[in-house]
Amino acid sequence: MTTYYRPIPQSDPHRPVGALTLAGGWLWFDGVEVLERGRAGVMIPAQDVPADVRRRLTAPRADIAGLSMAAPRIMGILNVTPDSFSDGGLFDDPVAALAHARAMEQSGAEILDIGGESTRPGAAEVQLDAEIARTAPVIAAIRAGSDVAISIDTRKAGVAAAAIAAGASMVNDVAAFTHDPALAEVAARAGLPVCLMHAQGDPETMQADPRYDDVLLDVYDFLADRVAVAEAAGIPRSQIIVDPGIGFGKTLQHNVTLMRGISLYHNLGCPILLGASRKRFIGTIGHAAEAQDRTSGSVAVALHGVAQGVQILRVHDIKDTRQALSLHMALNG
Repeated sequence: MTTYYRPIPQSDPHRPVGALTLAGGWLWFDGVEVLERGRAGVMIPAQDVPADVRRRLTAPRADIAGLSMAAPRIMGILNVTPDSFSDGGLFDDPVAALAHARAMEQSGAEILDIGGESTRPGAAEVQLDAEIARTAPVIAAIRAGSDVAISIDTRKAGVAAAAIAAGASMVNDVAAFTHDPALAEVAARAGLPVCLMHAQGDPETMQADPRYDDVLLDVYDFLADRVAVAEAAGIPRSQIIVDPGIGFGKTLQHNVTLMRGISLYHNLGCPILLGASRKRFIGTIGHAAEAQDRTSGSVAVALHGVAQGVQILRVHDIKDTRQALSLHMALNG
């Protein structure tokens, strides 16, 4: 039976002797929850976990796209699509997209995530040529005037190749190389970092009654498997980011469970990305029917992630998140 280890992150300045630094970052832990399927979790001292687990939990994460993972980073969302759930149709014009990219960078975004295919629940797949036409010119225009890290949000090798040629510095695949396995080879050949996300099903069907035996552990096992696939393709673990996929084939309770236990994924030895901005569960819990009214809830979820050691926050509301993050780190970091 597989044993899982979830560190319990802390930020109090009165750090006990023997406490361990989490992932080389801003938090420490002296307790770990040991999990096994079908059994209640058991707390043990951090010093009692196996040596290899201790190394994965404490090892500083390597820089990603030139950014240190010793502090939380903000990734700004730029959907150049007509139908994304929150900002569809706002930035599908290249001029508007470039202006928004510049505004996000000025507001504090350190990575810009450019997507040309909506992955909202029920969205249909976009043809390869159309997705390239939406994304590559915008990436080239951003790169012409900035050295900001640029991520291409795609499931397709061809789209990623065009984006890399245009100046992208990272690949973000919501299908974790299951939709187009050739994407792993494209990223490996370019020597770029990748983000591998968990999703149950594809966007068209993922919210049709999603079920898990144990969502926290099922997602962990999936990500562990996909990290191994990426490594086999030639992508070093130091350049792999993992994302539990909030809202992708999950109910409200699944999302809450993942958020409560997200520190488990530090045991994969990779930086963690949290993409929960404006998601439906925030609106349901926070009583905000419209996605544009979920800024406060999105910031609350982002800060919860930072308190669990999440290194990258993928968000729509850059200025609000940056202000809240600055205060959070000043008070807790």
